[in-house]
Amino acid sequence: MIKGKVAVITGGGGVLCSAFAKELASKGAKVAVLDLRIEAAKAVSDSIRKEGGVSFYYKADVLDKANIEAVREKINKDLGMCDILINGAGGNSPKATTTYETFDTAHLHDKDITTFFDLDPKNINNLFQLNFTGTFIPTQVFAKDMATRGGTILNISSMSAYSPMTKVMAYSAAKAAISNFTMWLAVHFAPSNIRVNAMTPGFFDTNQNHALLFNSDNTPTQRTKKILSQTPLNRLGEVKDLLGTLIYLCDDEMSGFVTGAVIPVDGGFLAYSGV
Repeated sequence: MIKGKVAVITGGGGVLCSAFAKELASKGAKVAVLDLRIEAAKAVSDSIRKEGGVSFYYKADVLDKANIEAVREKINKDLGMCDILINGAGGNSPKATTTYETFDTAHLHDKDITTFFDLDPKNINNLFQLNFTGTFIPTQVFAKDMATRGGTILNISSMSAYSPMTKVMAYSAAKAAISNFTMWLAVHFAPSNIRVNAMTPGFFDTNQNHALLFNSDNTPTQRTKKILSQTPLNRLGEVKDLLGTLIYLCDDEMSGFVTGAVIPVDGGFLAYSGV
């Protein structure tokens, strides 16, 4: 049951997580919207309140443990202790992305091309921290309130965790770490009745990847055409496609015996061999 539970969502101002926040609020959860972009968090929280829901918003840096601990204190005062934690903060960066899918020796002499050899370790580390450490720290902080009460943690992985996408080496590695971390946490916290699962969304048109999926005239890019050719349902995902899995994994009555699961919501992408 979700009604009356306190749900904390990092990255809550983003396309996917703002929808998660609104859906949980519609089921009666009290929602804390956390985001580094305070105006984005406010917009989501205001929207929930306008619909009669209960929500507060907070500026939060998932890489700053002191900040997250301070936010936790505010949430405990405003809403109560966390029952559901959704680790939604994360993403990719052009600074950790190669220009081409595969390497060609001719690329070595072109300053306009970013090859594997040009990737700055600092940018790789920053991306890994955003995705992995940015999940680790909020879990460490908010799971402490669950330790004697139980609770639910939902992480956001990626299809790239199963089979790494070209160009985005660091993002793929970081999301693989999230899937592994999810399973480790599920075992570690099982005696405390804290369930830990993850969703792996397929390919969705979000602010983060719109430019990769569509040209300036809104026609699909070659990358999108490749994605669709490997997706049996032959379309990109819509935000609403994730909400059923969200509610299932957050509701103890529906999924009380589910922990350590990494569930794809991908239109069949993972299942298809390509032939």
